Amino acid sequence: MSLLTLTALLLGLHVAISDMTARRVSNRALLTVLGVVALAQMISLAEGAAPSPSIGQCLLGGVIGLLVLLPFHAIGWMGAGDVKLFSTIGFLLGTKALLPIWVFASLAAGGHALLVVAWPLVAGSLTAITGPLSARPAPAWLHHWQRDLRVARQGRSGIPYAAYLGLAMIGYTLIGGGHV
Repeated sequence: MSLLTLTALLLGLHVAISDMTARRVSNRALLTVLGVVALAQMISLAEGAAPSPSIGQCLLGGVIGLLVLLPFHAIGWMGAGDVKLFSTIGFLLGTKALLPIWVFASLAAGGHALLVVAWPLVAGSLTAITGPLSARPAPAWLHHWQRDLRVARQGRSGIPYAAYLGLAMIGYTLIGGGHV
């Protein structure tokens, strides 16, 4: 397993966990990945090997990733962490990885959004059939877990798009699309 493959897998896992729990994308993690990619590129060039993806593909991927999602951030549909992550993914895996990762993450986030919208309807139908769910006491661990999530998120809400980007990157890397 190459350094870039391991980096992609670790970043995807880190972002998925962080965004699902706290709705945050760590700038430190993204900067670390940028440093690892730059170091791997320099090592490949020093050894006389052609890096894959090339430096040009990495730079172009980073710029395209930034420019594609930046308008969504500008109109308030997406957080800055999502945009920075997509740019970092482009820098890490190159331009050819952006479209499949973007499509998969967008479909997953769209499914998540549909569930969020449909849940009140489903819950209302279940209540009509089974009676009020609030009449059944929830276990204490569930209350603690929900409280911990509220504290970690500090009021941030929304669809965890960065988590879906991270999971899509893991899938792309594992099926060999990255060839990194």
